[in-house]
Amino acid sequence: MLLIRNARIATEHSPDLASADILIENGCIRQVAENLTAPEGARMIDAAGRIAMPGMFDAHVHFREPGFENKETIASGSEAAINGGVTGVVMMPNTTPVIDSGTVARQVLEIAARDARIPVLTSGCVTKGRHGKELAGIDGLRAAGVKMLTDDGDTTSDPAVLLRAMQYATELGMFFASHCEVPELAGPRAINCGAMSYRLGIKGSPACAEEIIIDRDIRLAHAAGAHIHIQHVSTKLGMETIRWWKQRGGVKVTAEVAPHHLLFTDEDIGDFDTHFKMNPPLRTKADNQGLLEGLLDGTFDLIATDHAPHTPFEKSQDFVSAPNGITGLETALVSLHHHFVAEGKFGWDLVIKRYSAEPRRFMGLPAAAIESGLPADLILFDPERETTFSQGFMKSKSQNTPFLDRTLLGSVDLVVLGNEILLERAG
Repeated sequence: MLLIRNARIATEHSPDLASADILIENGCIRQVAENLTAPEGARMIDAAGRIAMPGMFDAHVHFREPGFENKETIASGSEAAINGGVTGVVMMPNTTPVIDSGTVARQVLEIAARDARIPVLTSGCVTKGRHGKELAGIDGLRAAGVKMLTDDGDTTSDPAVLLRAMQYATELGMFFASHCEVPELAGPRAINCGAMSYRLGIKGSPACAEEIIIDRDIRLAHAAGAHIHIQHVSTKLGMETIRWWKQRGGVKVTAEVAPHHLLFTDEDIGDFDTHFKMNPPLRTKADNQGLLEGLLDGTFDLIATDHAPHTPFEKSQDFVSAPNGITGLETALVSLHHHFVAEGKFGWDLVIKRYSAEPRRFMGLPAAAIESGLPADLILFDPERETTFSQGFMKSKSQNTPFLDRTLLGSVDLVVLGNEILLERAG
């Protein structure tokens, strides 16, 4: 038994924090009330000054296993998630081999069941090999428990193939997630087309390369009666396109935004800093503001990190040659607190709704909450304690993050899942 005393409890339903004690027994929340009496033998944790909230859930991560275990494994990626207060994730299928059949999906899920201390789900490919030509083994993926289909990292370039996949898989209760990019426009690069790309002498990727496919894929979903999810939106006009379709109705469309697209711009790249190289690329301050508006008004259903680990050797190459992507699982919650919650730009209710509750519902799971009778799935967050994202702090195999060696306000101090304390940070 565990009794957490004097916590301030955050929920998705209100920005207000309620003071209460939380009694956990046999992996379940037994009571949430003030001034609880500790049962005999119960361990007590004083949470005074700290906030109790449900564990986060990240619906867009790359754990690299199988095929790129030097960058990340399911074991190391899930430990990175725990370190950031995340208690469930959905893997993308761009591994080697790619997750384009029920056989590979089952193998990956078996590794996760063995090596991860949190639930790890996986998506599956739309097309075989992510080549965009022939449909993947969709029914086999469904039988293995896959709900989300995506060729993430690549656009399914042939719209006829994607429409056929939507018509087929929708009948099986599956949905689609789209990495939106016209390859011929975007090119093999990851810097926004603008003043910064001109200054650095690198051909940039225009915002329209993303926006064209956002609209195309929603139109295809409308025609097929499918659910389409737009991944890692980076532009204001892209957000406005999604908002327009949601207001129009007639199609089920959801969308996600990543913390880095809310926080950084192409100006942060400075002198070719590859820790700011990602796809879609960082855009402009106007895009930051537009994306924040979309998060506040509900255009974005989810916050997701697109956690994408790469080795130091890979990221130490020149800007054009270095791979796209940054890690995010360990930094997301603290950075959202530091830059937004602590600044009064939004409250914990929005964070919990968009980074815990809705991502779980999105995957057909019940939302975690700190309520009597529910399974224990919660974290303690100290809003006054600082976190320095040093190499020694990070649990991911890779530390390709703009926050490396930076100190931010906020700390994930405790992670409880079921009858286990997954993380307890010393005071």
